[in-house]
Parts: sequence; C-alpha cells; structure tokens
Amino acid sequence: MVSILILTKDEEVNIERCIRSVEWCDDVVVFDSFSSDRTVELARSFGARVESRVFDHYAAQRNAALALDYKYEWVLMVDADECVSPELKEEMFQCLKNAPEDLVMLRMRRKDYFFGRWIRHSSGYPTWFGRLVRKGRVRVEREINEEYIADGDVRELEAHLIHFPFAKGIAYWFERHNRYSSMEAEALVGEVQEEFSTRMLFSADAVLRRKALKQLVYRMPGRPLLVFFYLYFFRMGFLDGAAGLRYTLMRSMYEYMIDLKVKEIRIKNRKEETVL
Repeated sequence: MVSILILTKDEEVNIERCIRSVEWCDDVVVFDSFSSDRTVELARSFGARVESRVFDHYAAQRNAALALDYKYEWVLMVDADECVSPELKEEMFQCLKNAPEDLVMLRMRRKDYFFGRWIRHSSGYPTWFGRLVRKGRVRVEREINEEYIADGDVRELEAHLIHFPFAKGIAYWFERHNRYSSMEAEALVGEVQEEFSTRMLFSADAVLRRKALKQLVYRMPGRPLLVFFYLYFFRMGFLDGAAGLRYTLMRSMYEYMIDLKVKEIRIKNRKEETVL
C-alpha cells in the first residue's frame, strides 16, 4: 500500500534503524548522494533498492527521487535519522484504505530527541511535514526547508515520526547547520523582498502560518535573541530541562549564523552593483 523513500548521504550510523522501522514494507528505496561510507552496502543488505544521484539541493533531490518507479501509489519520505512509529504505520494504513482520489498528501509531525529526551517544547513542536504523497501529485520547492505543493487535498495525521537529529554527534549537527545556514541565507535574501501578507498569519493551514511567521520574524532586528525567548519562554522550552536549554542556545546560534551570512551576501551584492 505504501512505498518508502529514504534520502541518504553517509548515513551508516542511521540507516539500519531507519530501515528496520519499515520492515513491514516490501518496496524500500534508498536514494543516495554517492556516500563514501557503508550506507549503500548496509541498505542493500537490509533489502532496500538503491538509486544514486549527485546532490545539488534538497528540492531537486526529492523531486528526482519522487520521479522514480515505485510499487505502490503512495510514497512515504523518511529521512535516515528518522523512524516510523508503529502508531504512524497503523494510522497511515487506515487513512489510505478508503482514500478519495482528491487526497494527495498527508502531513505528520516529528518527535525530536536530544540527550535521550523528547524535547517537545524547545524544538518548536508541532511542525508539520508533508511526507506521505500520492505519486505525481506533489512537487517540492525551495532548496532548503522544502515546501510541498499539492494539486489536491491535504490531511494531517496524529501519529509521529521519531527523529534523532544528534545520532551522528553534536559536532556533525553544527557542521550540517553551517551548510544549512548558507543555503537558508541565500534563499532568504530573495524571500524577504517579497510582499508580506498578514492574512497568512491567521490561515487555517499550519504550514502557511509558519511560512508567514518566518517571513515576519526575518524582518525583525535581534532575531536570534527573539528565537531564544520564543522557544525557551513562550514555548516553555525550560520544561525540557537541561536538554531544552542546550538545544535552544544551539538554535539561536544557528539563527545568528543565518543573519551573518545574509548580511555578508547583501554586502557582496552591493559591491557587485557598484562595480557594474
């Protein structure tokens, strides 16, 4: 009933746990970005089909992966550091059993774990991800923190993906978010110039509300500090204990990296315009 798509790049630490969480599926596809570790070897040993493509950015990678042949009409996209909970599997199957033709995407939330604890508050939970899609009915846009454009109805599920963003260690988290912040800065330089609609802040669609809030926040001064206060106090990150404080500080650092890189890009662009 559901095919599985896993995007990978050097995920030997995570791939076994991820694939074992979907052992109920007989069509698991690992879409690899030419890993240099044992990711491909391990994926094949667990019965997955492996396809490869040079990574350029996330939207292009997901669109290319979704264009592959799958056994089933519905494709669940799972990151290598995520697991599908038994509750999510059961809910997906129940929802798809009599799914109408105009239903093309199902959104779900994640539980993020840090130091062995679900950081429910400081992670900004709940954030909705469009992960279960009907083939050929959803396209992906935006190079980082992708947006999913569906040509039909979208529903939300109650059950969760389980996410282990620190499975490769804290150093890797910073390394990855250094790359993410560069990609995010490039995207934001153009987005903050777009017309902002306050109506989106009150949309019934949680994804549209989050996008509008993001556009608003990125126009405000002192944004990294605001993010810290928002996650730690307004979203009650302090209830997550020491893990919540640590994670909130790291998130603030990430936002500060983005701000610095946005400023760097704007200075560079002004210099180029002056030369021209």
